[in-house]
Amino acid sequence: MSDAMGPGDLVLCVNAAPNHVTGRPVPLRAGETYRVIEVMDFACPCGRSDALIDVGVDFAWCQTRFRLLPKPKAQARTRRVSAPREKETVR
Repeated sequence: MSDAMGPGDLVLCVNAAPNHVTGRPVPLRAGETYRVIEVMDFACPCGRSDALIDVGVDFAWCQTRFRLLPKPKAQARTRRVSAPREKETVR
């Protein structure tokens, strides 16, 4: 499961329950998106995940708290091209 997420990916927090190792409240909010800074291949002490994820809030979180959001697909957009205007010289 750790290879599915990588640095720069957007993830959705789906579980903001207290820290399942220490029992302390977590600063994450369910329903908010976070950008993955680093994925550390280290088994979470809870035994539910094979990686810890750093999202820039506190230290590292169990991968089971997040769901990977799909990457946006590129869409072709038409751009307006501005052409230089011709000027008339008046004498």
